[in-house]
Order: sequence, then C-alpha cells, then structure tokens
Amino acid sequence: MEIVLGIDNIIFISILSSRLPESQRKKARLVGLALAMFTRIGLLFSLSWVMSLKEPLFELMNHGFSGRDLVLIGGGAFLVYKATKEIHDKIENLEEEELKTKGKISFSGVLVQIVILDIVFSLDSVITAVGMVDQLWVMVLAVMISVVIMMIFAGAVSDFIHRNPTVKMLALSFLLLIGITLAGEGLGHHISKGYIYAAMAFSIFVETLNLASTRKKKKAAATATSIETISDHH
Repeated sequence: MEIVLGIDNIIFISILSSRLPESQRKKARLVGLALAMFTRIGLLFSLSWVMSLKEPLFELMNHGFSGRDLVLIGGGAFLVYKATKEIHDKIENLEEEELKTKGKISFSGVLVQIVILDIVFSLDSVITAVGMVDQLWVMVLAVMISVVIMMIFAGAVSDFIHRNPTVKMLALSFLLLIGITLAGEGLGHHISKGYIYAAMAFSIFVETLNLASTRKKKKAAATATSIETISDHH
C-alpha cells in the first residue's frame, strides 16, 4: 500500500527536480525521498497529534472543518497550482521562461516544496494505516521498505517521464487530478483514490501502445530511408 501511495510522490519529485540543473537532479530525488521517509515516520510517532487533526475546529455551511481538512485543502490547492503552471509552460513551449525558472529555483527550495507536499500525501496514508495495523514497528518498516524501493526506481521513472513529453503531460494531469481530489476531500467530498489510480493505469496502458506504435513507425521509416539511400548509390 505504501508503494502505491508513493507513486504520486515519485511523480511530483520527478517534475520538481527537472527544474534543477541536470547534475543536481539525482541528488534532489534521493534527498527528497529520504525526507519523505523521515516525514512519514515522524507522523507515525506523532499518532495522537495526527488523530487529533480529525477533530472539527469550526463549522461552515453545515460542514465541520478539521485540521486535516485544512491541510488537504491547502495541499490540494498548491498541487493544482504547480501542475497547472507546468502544463501551461509545456503547452506554450516556454523554453526561455523555463531557463529563467531553472536559474531562480534553488536546491533547498525544491526540498521545501517536497516536504510540504509529502506532509499532505502522508497524512491520509498514516491515518489509514493506523486503522489497518496495530503495531507501530510494522508501519515504520513498511515505510522504510517502500522508500528504498522507490529510490531504486525513481531514476528510471524520472528519465522515462522526461524522455516522453506525452507521458510528462499525463503525469502532470495525474497530479492535477490528485490535487483536486485532496481539496475535494478537505471540503467533505470523498473520492476513492482507487478510481484515480485505475484511470491512470488505463491511461498509461493506452500511452504505452501509442509509444510502441510511434517507435515502430520511426523504425520502418528509417529502414525505408536506408533502402532508398542504398538504391541511389547503385
């Protein structure tokens, strides 16, 4: 379960780290995931505080808002903003703007954003895990194992996303959807993440078929060009 919940984490870290110089990207991914692990373990050891976040703080339009709701609304809005901005830059093909942004964003700035979003991503998974597992050490071990697995595959996932612009757009759309879901949940509208992950899995399957088809066409075109070149020489 931890690995599934960490997919959005890997995607967000991959997108954010792409704003850094290439030499710093791997370090940002590894440090970001390590911070994610410590954040999640820290929340597990603060269970009484985490569970207290479910207590309503105030009521608005017959809905009681808790600390958890406010964190989800704020985090969801931030994620929607980041994903929308990235999608806009991608659609407008703002190469110069991207270079300026790369120059402005710092390594520590990326890490701060990763920690903020990880608190949001972790909050619900920690509350869910509390209801599923009684032993604290089991949850801590699950977090550590999942982060190690994510560290192993984060580089490959990140490279795949950046090599394929359509996949990057798909990943950003996924983050946008997660952001809307988090904000909606904070407002009292529960949307099962299972539906989102299922839709994403289907989208990835379709995109994989598209990539395979494109690759095959390029290979066929290259072969045809080679044959024509040989024919011309003869």
